[in-house]
Amino acid sequence: MNHILLITLSGDDQSGVTAGLTSILARHSVNILDIGQAVIHSTLTLGLLVELPVDTPSEEVVAAIKAFAAARGLRVITDKVSGDSYNHWVDAQGMERYIITLLARKITSDQIARVTSVISAHGLNIQGINRLSGRIPMGKLPDQSKACVEFSARGSLPAAAEFRRELLEVAGALDVDLAYQQDNMYRRNRRLVVFDMDSTLIEAEVIDELAKVAGVGDEVSAITERAMRGEIDFSESFRKRVALLCGLKESALRRVADELKITEGAEHLISTLRALGFKTAILSGGFTYFARHLQERLGIDYVYANELDIDDGIVTGKVSGTIVDGARKAELLRQLAREEGIDLQQVIAVGDGANDLPMLSIAGLGIAFRAKPLVKKTAEQSISTLGLDAILYLLGISDKHQRP
Repeated sequence: MNHILLITLSGDDQSGVTAGLTSILARHSVNILDIGQAVIHSTLTLGLLVELPVDTPSEEVVAAIKAFAAARGLRVITDKVSGDSYNHWVDAQGMERYIITLLARKITSDQIARVTSVISAHGLNIQGINRLSGRIPMGKLPDQSKACVEFSARGSLPAAAEFRRELLEVAGALDVDLAYQQDNMYRRNRRLVVFDMDSTLIEAEVIDELAKVAGVGDEVSAITERAMRGEIDFSESFRKRVALLCGLKESALRRVADELKITEGAEHLISTLRALGFKTAILSGGFTYFARHLQERLGIDYVYANELDIDDGIVTGKVSGTIVDGARKAELLRQLAREEGIDLQQVIAVGDGANDLPMLSIAGLGIAFRAKPLVKKTAEQSISTLGLDAILYLLGISDKHQRP
């Protein structure tokens, strides 16, 4: 059997290290079995697993590598790898891969320790760790700072529900977000993102804002909260709330639309998704009047919401057409996927309320965003710590590959 060596170089990052080292190996007809490189704060670590031909003396190769490293001021370690060890490494490639994503305003050692302890306790082996967020300056954190570390792990995970529960416990205790996904072909091949509108793309429930203007804020808010918690049927509650808006002038709708506050990270997220070729949609239990306003502002491709009936500039207290409730959102998601010619696994759905759960459950990636407790507990993934653009991290898109 040919000789197998594991070569590790470390030291100050400098140009030409990989080229110089592999040129030495090329002169000895060495095959590269694996290679990896990382640079942290201008410090390089380069690892190669190599196969030497039977008639090539390993001592000669090692001596040449050490001389090269010494001339560059680098540290080098070479280890022989047994056939059994190599075969075990090859066999491991058939095991499942998982991505665990840590989202916070800043990353601490306690967070890393707690997360990696859960990963280790479930028998997963960490294969790689990457920082997806940008570099953070010293001193006070900038407003709306973002920090993300991604762990790539391999192994068998028979107790997936328990693993997720423990990650959620850590997230709750440390005030961070933790997501884990199977690292499959769909993760980097999503094509469509659908959003709820109220309390997701915007930081308000529009119907509550209209109710305040109409002087029925308390009555509508009480019904809204019960509906979002899943305590009463959405369609029934929606008709009751709309009825309370009877007599409101259309000018009040324009005023509320102009004052809507876009959720943190929404504009950055949508612009980046558009640049990457994603399609986007609003599937809202709110009103098309406001969804169209957002569509124009953010560049959303599709809008489906409820049509508020207005007669001669006055709200009648009725809605026309089919009410967009939870079941309708799921139906529309399926319809859009068919129209785009994509699999449901290629769809991301984002929402905060109980009426979003049907669409979150059928999308390839369902994300509860700053959601109610029931939704956060039920959804596959949740984000509460950062803004909407943290979704890009779940797709494995680092800051350097996002739109400024």
